[in-house]
Amino acid sequence: MMTRLAYQPQSPVSAGLTATKRWATSLGIWGVGAGTAALLLLSVTPLVKREFLVKVPVLGDYYEDKTPASDKPF
Repeated sequence: MMTRLAYQPQSPVSAGLTATKRWATSLGIWGVGAGTAALLLLSVTPLVKREFLVKVPVLGDYYEDKTPASDKPF
């Protein structure tokens, strides 16, 4: 005996919510990965280092510039 399948129409809002739930986790993981890669590649840039990485609570001391002013060319 075969099981019968019944078609149940979905409202556009419900369909959109289902699609959002399905893609949210994947897009979140890709977003975190892209942000991490961007910070890794831009961590040598003085602007990113000074404005963002120094202000991170755990990593701030590592990225802080401890070079004396007399040793800086500009």
